[in-house]
Amino acid sequence: MENQNNNISIDIPNKRYFTIGEASKICRIKPHVLRYWEQEFKELEPIKRKGNRRYYQQRDILLVLQIRDLLQNQGYTIDGAKNMLNKPLNKTSTSTNNKQVISQIKSDLEKIISILKR
Repeated sequence: MENQNNNISIDIPNKRYFTIGEASKICRIKPHVLRYWEQEFKELEPIKRKGNRRYYQQRDILLVLQIRDLLQNQGYTIDGAKNMLNKPLNKTSTSTNNKQVISQIKSDLEKIISILKR
């Protein structure tokens, strides 16, 4: 999946789960920052399995990218970013996330079609 925030292209592989290391590389954020954001943002809750290992899903990755954008690009504080995420009917972020998901589905379907044509 590609995220087009501020002319930066981020490719999210088509996987169900990502380790914290993979999520860190995709989002360009250090693992300790991800763990801190988990404490600060209740919406960010990766699945935890044996040994408390974290597994992020694509929706978690999109949320991390949204949080990163709010904090690093738009200049919000942690509390300000929390308020933006909790705003009722945050149409802009929902619309952006929907566009990203649709783009990912379209890309995946195109790949499947090209494989089937071979």
